Amino acid sequence: MKKNKKTMRKLFLLALILTSTFTNAQNSEKAKTLLDKVYNKVKSYDNIFVDFKYTLNNTEVNINQETRGNVTLSGDKYVLNSFGAQQLFDGSKVYTIVPDNEEVTIESKTDDESISPSKMLTFYKEGHTYQWDILQNVKGRKIQFVKLIPIDTNSEIATILLGIDIETDHISKLIYTGKDATKTTIIVNSFKTNQSLSKTLFTFDENKYKEEGYYIIRN
Repeated sequence: MKKNKKTMRKLFLLALILTSTFTNAQNSEKAKTLLDKVYNKVKSYDNIFVDFKYTLNNTEVNINQETRGNVTLSGDKYVLNSFGAQQLFDGSKVYTIVPDNEEVTIESKTDDESISPSKMLTFYKEGHTYQWDILQNVKGRKIQFVKLIPIDTNSEIATILLGIDIETDHISKLIYTGKDATKTTIIVNSFKTNQSLSKTLFTFDENKYKEEGYYIIRN
């Protein structure tokens, strides 16, 4: 009788483990399917304009920063306005323009960028495992969260929560939690697509800034 009980207990535990594994696999696949929909939607647009709120918080070292910004994306090219500066990427070089310092820094694009503006809406495509997370109602809109965990164990990011508006398949919120307890939150206030853009939007006019007295730094 005792042997039968032990056998039944083992079978029950095995069933729980198998059920849990199966459920996790299903949730992971469900998360991947949703992210694929978001990725394909983003890639279908000629250009995207995002107005956002950015918050950086770390209670351990008493850091709490908040700002508004916006970014226009077209392929790999982008123009980002944030923290009183503008950053432009023309497909080859990154130009950081700081009016307060009357300074422009010109750098070649590097492949070891973290989540750069050009990757802001597509970074999740590779390098992470996925988990289905909570569903929230935010101002009448259903936001489904997916948790991303970097595969690279040396990554400074512990987890990323990606909030997706399930009606539009657009990213609504990103929450990055670092291994040092720093939390970065990006909330999308406005998401516009296929706007009429100036032909020179992603072109840097060096002469213009030289004439205005800007100091040009080349790295």
